Amino acid sequence: MLGASSSAPSRRRTAGVLTALAALVVAGGAAARAATPPTASAPAVAAAAQHRVLFDNSKAETAGNADWIISTSQPDPLGQNPSPSAEKDWTGALSSWGVALHKSGDYALKTLPSGNTITYGTSSALDLKNFDTFVLPEPNVLLSAAEKTAVMQFVQNGGGLFLISDHTGSDRNNDGADAVKVINDLMSNNSVDSTDPFGFSVDSLNIVTDNPRAISDSADPVLNGSFGKVTGSIIRNGTTVTLKPADNPAAKGEVYRTGYSGNTGAFFATSTFGSGRVAFWGDSSPIDDGTGQSGNTLYDGWNDPAGTDAALALNATEWLSGAAGSSGGDPTGCTGGQLLANPGFESGSSGWTATSGIINTSGGEPAHSGAYKAWLGGKGTAHTDTLSQQVTVPAGCAASLGFQLHIDTAETSSTAYDTLKVQVLNGSGSVLATLGTYSNLNAASGYTQRTFDLGAYAGQTVTLKFTATEGSKLQTSFVIDDTALTVS
Repeated sequence: MLGASSSAPSRRRTAGVLTALAALVVAGGAAARAATPPTASAPAVAAAAQHRVLFDNSKAETAGNADWIISTSQPDPLGQNPSPSAEKDWTGALSSWGVALHKSGDYALKTLPSGNTITYGTSSALDLKNFDTFVLPEPNVLLSAAEKTAVMQFVQNGGGLFLISDHTGSDRNNDGADAVKVINDLMSNNSVDSTDPFGFSVDSLNIVTDNPRAISDSADPVLNGSFGKVTGSIIRNGTTVTLKPADNPAAKGEVYRTGYSGNTGAFFATSTFGSGRVAFWGDSSPIDDGTGQSGNTLYDGWNDPAGTDAALALNATEWLSGAAGSSGGDPTGCTGGQLLANPGFESGSSGWTATSGIINTSGGEPAHSGAYKAWLGGKGTAHTDTLSQQVTVPAGCAASLGFQLHIDTAETSSTAYDTLKVQVLNGSGSVLATLGTYSNLNAASGYTQRTFDLGAYAGQTVTLKFTATEGSKLQTSFVIDDTALTVS
């Protein structure tokens, strides 16, 4: 993206030309989709069939001079203007993209605001399971392990993922990660599939300027969608990808840097993963409409006559949102229920891997219900007790871990000498997340219900593990009962 790192070339356009170009793109798409006038019942039908698109703003997409949002009204852009007709009716450098989709009548748009976490399979209204396409417009913060799992599972289960990069070194918030690093890390360092799942990797390049051209393929839906024909794009400080069809034969270059073809120099590329679809664009300049929040240095690539960027962005969104079998990456048919074996320990240690003797009926610590419970700690000597069970969380399901916990202690200090950790581990035993940590400072009479969201692990086989560690002196008992891993 040129605007954030160097000054844009001088462009002499009148407001009338800008308006006319935008109108041509939107009108052309609308004409291709609507061959007959709508009937009285058309609005209800269109609303029911709307594609759901979530634009990310949780990864510093507005850091520095960037302004990669469709509207300052978040999560719902309609809060700024419920009937936008022009790019400035919503505020953001991606407002032209958002307004064009909205005006088509086929799309419902939301933004994941700054401070939020990317999730999949939770009860959040902004969870990926509620959308058909997720747009990552030049992310500048590395996704967490759980977020990468969420994104990969979303695509695997039928969602569309739109990845937009920028040139190497475009670290707008100076945290050590630019879009090249963020996207490559997502694809090569996740718990779902790190073996080049999409069949391409982002090149560490800064291509100052070029006008890449589209391949000749009249049947390609991205290049010939309902929003118009794509002839090419623009690079104003951007990068490309290297395709690796041996890893994923679906990887395809759509638009190439001048002088390149085949597996190198692909500026716009598409692929599939599982039941979902993926699109990549090597620069944020083409999606920038030159308007946004005050103080940002922006560049109007959306309307640049050297490319057909509006048609490319809109056609790609259309293709991503129509992935075969897609329901926003949320397959139907999730069978609700409780998945843990022997959840109340009434069959002793059956189904559990545990330190010898901790699952018992001892009267020293009563069970929450029934006769058995898991009593970790309570020795008053330096040692560790563990309790674990492996479980597969079904793809597309919301999931939560719950259990009753009682803590009592002989410690009187305000120091946490003895601890209990609740963790999620992958198949190789590496810790994916520490859900909670408790200590002698949390001691209280009776049991307390503890609950954690496990939606991020839908589609994975994981191990749930409780680890109690005591110091060398006074005892602390961590008593667990009535566990449950509930999916719905």
